Amino acid sequence: MGGDLGPQSVIDGVYIASKKTPKVKFIFFGDEKVIKPLLQKNNFLNKFEIFHTTQIITNNTKPIDALRNFRKSSMFKSIESVKKGLANAVVSGGNTGALMVISTVLMKTIKGINRPAIASMFPTKINNKITKKSRTVMLDLGANIECNTKNIIDFAIMGKIFSKTVLGIKKPKIGLLNVGSEILKGNLIVQSAANKLEKEKNIDFHGFVEGNDIPMGIVDVVVTDGFTGNIALKTAEGTAELYTNYLKNSFNDNIYSKFAFIISLPILKNLWNKVNPSKYNGAMFLGLNGIVVKSHGRANDQGFSNAISVAYDLCVNNFNEKIISEIKKNF
Repeated sequence: MGGDLGPQSVIDGVYIASKKTPKVKFIFFGDEKVIKPLLQKNNFLNKFEIFHTTQIITNNTKPIDALRNFRKSSMFKSIESVKKGLANAVVSGGNTGALMVISTVLMKTIKGINRPAIASMFPTKINNKITKKSRTVMLDLGANIECNTKNIIDFAIMGKIFSKTVLGIKKPKIGLLNVGSEILKGNLIVQSAANKLEKEKNIDFHGFVEGNDIPMGIVDVVVTDGFTGNIALKTAEGTAELYTNYLKNSFNDNIYSKFAFIISLPILKNLWNKVNPSKYNGAMFLGLNGIVVKSHGRANDQGFSNAISVAYDLCVNNFNEKIISEIKKNF
């Protein structure tokens, strides 16, 4: 029940998701005294299950402390439920570091994958319609600050399977994020990974891509280490907020700009429909023996609902089984 907006946005998000997938059962992990009144308020108390626990992992809790000292927390218990087979997936808006550490220790990584990776989707300039195919998958976004060649290859395999499974792209193009598109650019690990990816028959390797190529839709999957990926992600989020503020301030300058806003409203709504972050909420922890999806802490009900949809897609498409099968093909 973590998240900056409190449990209400989580519950509202679950309710939206339950309308889309009525056969899915949802379990809330948290304080029953807080959750129950909110469920009663929305008139769907009997539709969901509550696992009562009052221990909470805050955003200031260190990941290793969360693992050692918060074994009765809502986060720990929800992950444990997936490990024990009581649930198929966990979606959380809580502490990212704690979620990754607890998930990795409890679930372990899939055989053949050394480290899990955080993956998410970016809107891209493919066409004017909003479809799953107008999105680019990017990983790793912060789970692994330092990576070796094997990690990069693993990320490419998992990104490819995600793109095929969830986005429906038959033959995803894989790009390796670098400081330039030229063959000689990049450090030794990037160069080594590129050489191996070029030789893989089961991977459609495009080559190197730069940061400005990500939103252009040149490739379907962008692969990088967690340090670079997280900086790219935060830069994109900050830039989006900056231009949103620029736009708001411009329309509030004077009476003429306010009138222009009214005239432009249909166009602005169409633009917002394309770039609304709620449509892209839900970062996946790929490579674990279980489905874990991280919702943005500031996500509203629509955003949390989308994170649930991502988890649902991974489950119904047997994502982990396909990773295992693909690893056997490549190695």
